[in-house]
Amino acid sequence: MILHPAQKQVVENNSRFKILLAGRRFGKTVLAVEEIVFTAVNKQDARVVYIAPTFQSARDIALEQLKNRTADIVIQVNETRLEVEVFNKFGGTSKIFLRSWDNIETLRGQAFDFIALDEVAQYRNFWIGWQEVLRPTLTDKRGKVLFISTPSGYNHLYDLYNLSLTDSEFKSFHFTSYDNPFLPKDEIDTAKTQMTPERFAQEYMASFQKTAGLVYKEFSREKHLYSELPEGSFEKVGGIDFGYIHPAVVLDIRTDGERFFVEDEWVRMGRTETQLAEYVSACKFNAVYPDPENPSAIEELRRHNINVREVIKGKGSVTTGIQRVRELLLSGKLKVNARCINTIAGFEMYSYDEDTDKEIPIKENDDEMDALRYPIMMLMATKPKREEVLEILEAQRERKSSNISDVGL
Repeated sequence: MILHPAQKQVVENNSRFKILLAGRRFGKTVLAVEEIVFTAVNKQDARVVYIAPTFQSARDIALEQLKNRTADIVIQVNETRLEVEVFNKFGGTSKIFLRSWDNIETLRGQAFDFIALDEVAQYRNFWIGWQEVLRPTLTDKRGKVLFISTPSGYNHLYDLYNLSLTDSEFKSFHFTSYDNPFLPKDEIDTAKTQMTPERFAQEYMASFQKTAGLVYKEFSREKHLYSELPEGSFEKVGGIDFGYIHPAVVLDIRTDGERFFVEDEWVRMGRTETQLAEYVSACKFNAVYPDPENPSAIEELRRHNINVREVIKGKGSVTTGIQRVRELLLSGKLKVNARCINTIAGFEMYSYDEDTDKEIPIKENDDEMDALRYPIMMLMATKPKREEVLEILEAQRERKSSNISDVGL
């Protein structure tokens, strides 16, 4: 396979963890296949895995390319399980697996020499899957990883790309679609005239842009992140969004009644209701505000003597809760500790469907946002707004004036 100069820069770098940020049609998957086959051929009994967002996309994107690339060394191809076995240069065999991020748990406990992750920006709950499942699979073999993607807003890919600034094992590369000499430049130029500047910058120039339809456009890392909790007296409350296949989330929130600080986060998949309750109990919250739609999990919290407060959900509650969070962001009274990477990613990915007029966000990237919304919605609901207080005071003055007039009569 002949690689163009930009692809060669990535291949020839020996860093353990490489992140390739590139525009559409740069040749990201071609590069991934090349690295996969190289490892399979040059390591004895190698185990290599390619991961796409879904099983179908793994089949559609990479299988044919792998079959063509390994035609001279292939032993067998299992198209049902998406597995390819090839000869290596030691006279033995190596295995290549195609898997999906949405079923990442199946890789837990395995060992790999090399992992290629394609379209990383599309992965839900990336840090959990990477830290809990994939990173341990590299330990035995000191395996390497290639992360490849086009951006999709400021999400986990942004933080992953910037790891090279603080961790010497990571190396980041950035290329645009123009860096592929086999693409007709006039076609890219034409696409530029037919797309919004933001969309073109993201898709072709591989530039990080705000997610379209973002719910919390007010959120800014510069304004809303902190590293140390300020001095003061704070109540410690918990926001809880239950989950098992998708993550369970517990947010440690400190509040003085006016300000809210997300001090810590606990985001885990595959945890039982009892395990979650044991964690929450150990946190010693003053009170917790859980998703009310899981009564058995709430009952488990109560069995652990946790102070569970009611969360009222109904028509318009999501919109109301979002508005409360927005008000806090605008006033600078809601802050997030910089270590809460999943909550930050939630703020930067939680969005509305651009193709509808509905004000209900898409049910994606919402676990942390739901856990945050519950306590804020309920705690702010118990505090009358300034306008409401003024109305009450005015009504009291009018009643007092009316009583004086009555006495005068």
